[in-house]
Amino acid sequence: MKKYKLLIVCLVLAMCSCTKDLVSLDYSEINPNIFPKSAADLEAMVNAAYYPVRGSYGNGIFSTSEKGVMFLSDATTEILYGPYGDQFLATMHNFRSSDLAFTHYYDDYYNKISMMTNTIDLIEKSTVTDDLKKRAIAQVRCARGLLAYTLYDLYGPIVIAPLDLLKNPLKEEPLARLSNDEMVAYIKADLVAAAADLPAPAEAEYGRFNKALAKMIQIRLALHEKNWQEVLTLCNDIIAYGYYSIDPDYVGMFGLEGAKNSRETIWAIPCDYQGTSENQWQLMVLPAVFAPKGGFGTIQSTWYFYDSFEAADKRKTLLLSEFTGTDGITYNRANPGTLINFGPIPLKIDQDANRTTGLTTVDIMMYRYADVLLSKAEAIANISGPNQEAMDLITRVRTRAGLTAKPLASYASLAQFNDLILLERSHEFWCENGQYRADLIRMGKFVSRTQEVKNSTYTGPNKVVYPFSQARIAEGKGKFIQNPGYN
Repeated sequence: MKKYKLLIVCLVLAMCSCTKDLVSLDYSEINPNIFPKSAADLEAMVNAAYYPVRGSYGNGIFSTSEKGVMFLSDATTEILYGPYGDQFLATMHNFRSSDLAFTHYYDDYYNKISMMTNTIDLIEKSTVTDDLKKRAIAQVRCARGLLAYTLYDLYGPIVIAPLDLLKNPLKEEPLARLSNDEMVAYIKADLVAAAADLPAPAEAEYGRFNKALAKMIQIRLALHEKNWQEVLTLCNDIIAYGYYSIDPDYVGMFGLEGAKNSRETIWAIPCDYQGTSENQWQLMVLPAVFAPKGGFGTIQSTWYFYDSFEAADKRKTLLLSEFTGTDGITYNRANPGTLINFGPIPLKIDQDANRTTGLTTVDIMMYRYADVLLSKAEAIANISGPNQEAMDLITRVRTRAGLTAKPLASYASLAQFNDLILLERSHEFWCENGQYRADLIRMGKFVSRTQEVKNSTYTGPNKVVYPFSQARIAEGKGKFIQNPGYN
């Protein structure tokens, strides 16, 4: 384990009205006796907490490139197929502790949790008003809870450095990973506290955290733990805000201003051409010969996934199964070349044909109200068995997709109903936040689906979590235990 050092030099960001207005500032020699003293000081520290949970190839965990969570997570499922490189390792579940693409999430971001812990301590000791402190700490705790949940979902329990150790940076003390119960309690405590003091959805600035997001991450945590009653309670809390609704235009939500204008969006990451927060998805998925503006074509979907949609399903609109390239060739399933031979182009978002760089202004959609409805349906079915209330929630999501209701009689068993939930989740949330991987794991189908779709001989029960790097294991001096199957 690395030495934990008190942060004395911190690169932070300053926001104006929303994330698109970020400006880099350099605050040096942070001293708890003199900093922060004003609302502006607090804002700078809060913005530093948003920094690692944005989209950025170099240092944002929700990058839409292969460095971000969604890209490789969806590549471990039937949604995406990577023909080479790290995405091929993800596709085949052939990742090992020597593969930096799978160990870097922990290596690059676990210390950001420590940074946020120090930030909270500095805010608590500041001389600003209690109200300003409360609002600032709520945002930092939401960021810390989100980041801790993300790493927990990828690796299982992680190391959490306590504040007293962070205050003694010269003391080198290897730490063990938390137990599962301790990890869940840590994440939940942050998110519960954040939800209490964050603004309501109607009052929050776009791109900033709100009560519903804190509860939505709690829902994902409770789903992970199969705590169905907690899932149900949290879903009802978000519904009771009376703010969110299902957007009638599924494709439009992923347009240039779609996320910002939709009442379905719980949280999206604002992006711009300048790369304050980056979305380079078109660059990742569009082939070089795609007109009018191509990309690198680094990953495809699968024909298995495409065929799982009903014919009228609007959600497959931007799974592009045919296009005519700038080379004059029409590529389709019958003539795929090497561009769509594994599956269609998983564009998902507006192609932003007028973009002048590899980046786009389409915001990164992270969490939506549809997830609340499908989570509630799953919770009801697992508590009381499949019933019409649960099916009606699924129908609300399917109706927006242009589909008819499913008869409850055809999904009378819990196994059948959960299969329907899983299918709807894949169709609804493909190439968004990467959480479908967790859905497959929860349903016990992560390994079998990869064997079925990709004929992988590398997958196995241990692949439900990623490995830690050997550097972290060595630094742990026997206290930091590697995940099974990666030694």
